Amino acid sequence: MSEDLPDSLIPYDEIVQEALRAVVGRVLGEVQQTGGLPGAHHFYITFKTHAAGVDIPKHLSERFPDEMTIVLQNKFWDLKVSDRHFEVSLTFNQVAAHLVIPFSAITAFVDPAVNFALQFQVQADEEPEPHDVAENDAPLVTTEDGSNVVTVDFGKKK
Repeated sequence: MSEDLPDSLIPYDEIVQEALRAVVGRVLGEVQQTGGLPGAHHFYITFKTHAAGVDIPKHLSERFPDEMTIVLQNKFWDLKVSDRHFEVSLTFNQVAAHLVIPFSAITAFVDPAVNFALQFQVQADEEPEPHDVAENDAPLVTTEDGSNVVTVDFGKKK
């Protein structure tokens, strides 16, 4: 018997990725319906800035040519969620910006309040380039020891 398995004719990886992105859509949809984040929940959402359907201001796509991370915590409004994308308005350096982000463009979703994280596969043979975290006016988070450091571990596959 051979240990090599045949290639699957069913795209399981794609189906699982789509289902996990639906989790993000459902969570954001509930936030839209309730009008805000419950308790201490807040989200870090990383997405490909030049993916199909992404609509962000030019100065942001120039500053983040590959990936960008936004924070949904205190200062966001106009959250609208559909089956394929979400829209939200945020401020970057005190300037308002409206973003449209398809769920297919998301590469990571983290809720540090409950240590929940999803990481999505990047297209084959692509490694995300290093990027600065967006400065969308998120408040400083102070830890028990008084520092302002927040560590988010995406648990990268090897």
